[in-house]
Amino acid sequence: MPKQMKLGMFLRPAGHHLAAWRHSQSQADAGVNFRHFVDVARTAERGFFDMLFSADSATATSVFDERGLRRMAYVAWIEPFTLMAGLAAVTSHIGLVCTASTTYEEPFSLARRFASLDHISGGRAGWNLVTTGNHTAAYNFSRDSHPDKSDRYKRGREFADVVLGLWDSWDDDAFIRDRDSGIFFDPKKLHTLGHTGENFKVLGPLNVARSPQGRPVLVQAGASEQGKELAAETAEVVFAATPSIAEGRAFYTDVKGRMARFGRSPDDLKIMPGFFVTVGRTDREAREKREYLQSLIHPEVGLALLEQRTGLDLTGCDVDGPLPPINPNQAISSRASLLSDMARRENLTIRQLYTQIAGGRGHFDVCGSASTVADVMQNWFETGAADGFNIMPPVMPGGLDDFVDLVTPELQSRGLLRTQYEGATLRDRLGLRRPVSRYA
Repeated sequence: MPKQMKLGMFLRPAGHHLAAWRHSQSQADAGVNFRHFVDVARTAERGFFDMLFSADSATATSVFDERGLRRMAYVAWIEPFTLMAGLAAVTSHIGLVCTASTTYEEPFSLARRFASLDHISGGRAGWNLVTTGNHTAAYNFSRDSHPDKSDRYKRGREFADVVLGLWDSWDDDAFIRDRDSGIFFDPKKLHTLGHTGENFKVLGPLNVARSPQGRPVLVQAGASEQGKELAAETAEVVFAATPSIAEGRAFYTDVKGRMARFGRSPDDLKIMPGFFVTVGRTDREAREKREYLQSLIHPEVGLALLEQRTGLDLTGCDVDGPLPPINPNQAISSRASLLSDMARRENLTIRQLYTQIAGGRGHFDVCGSASTVADVMQNWFETGAADGFNIMPPVMPGGLDDFVDLVTPELQSRGLLRTQYEGATLRDRLGLRRPVSRYA
């Protein structure tokens, strides 16, 4: 088959634009409206997406100054793992990927949940591994402070190794279930992990059978040096934030170039940058849609967004003045550095910066007709900047409907996107190998 791009649908309750919930094409109560998520998931399947992807936060706010919080929709919504388990029952093909933190979770319980989701969904589960950048999450887990980045990544690497080991607790054919002999499983095909490390001591085995995919797909989104190293070593999908094609190509080459050191092939990892897509029947219609959304942003919300993304306290700052500098060693995430670099490079005021990232939040932003959008996606895909894309509709369901009705057929006509689902599992559709057990 010709090489085709992979598509993720980045879930955000009312949409990715900062003011999405105020738009008439969005679902204002989306955060607690399960029927809305069912409709979104089924629309994404109709558009032949590979997966749904849900980010998460363990805190309602990530800044002490809660200015603007009352105007923001992304403060309370259905917990993503529970949501994915519910969506497994009402979808048939699309992958179900959600976030869980290595800083505020335990390996055994996480391994058990995601292996169970893989069974429930028939092999469609994926785990987005994060180390958590939001410092206020610490106060919800009986801690006085958030661990620093290097400690979080050390813990994250060990956490991932423990989870992967637990997912290999049982061989595929361990369960005999022989009624005549009374033997339920072959003890030679059960493996006890017995892990003792710097952060974890986990005996095992996992009390869930080996899952349909061998193990759920491992996803990451970090772009820091530690994040890229962890991705090259362990990840199978990376959701990148690359605001230009040049940065996309550089990131793609960098991460895939590290994989040989870990005995991995570049094909073992799919890089899927976020694409904030506003599509219309014409370029002009798309621009008008974007301009209307921008008009709905309240300055309090814009400032709150920047504080959340950069870790800066912008109290008292002139919104028409420059963004204060960020110390790279104190940046809460690679995204904070990206935003700081963007503001300096393009000489943006605070107001201009929050308006510019109101939808994409540092991801690539494309606005135009189906043909315009497809041209951009094809260029990224065919010139070594992406294996596919994590699509971020500005409003949902309206923006997703626009993409599926207009862009999906355009990509299919170019031979860049499937016209029917192939394979039985998320791994099959992503072109990823089924992992061999470490005990094989």
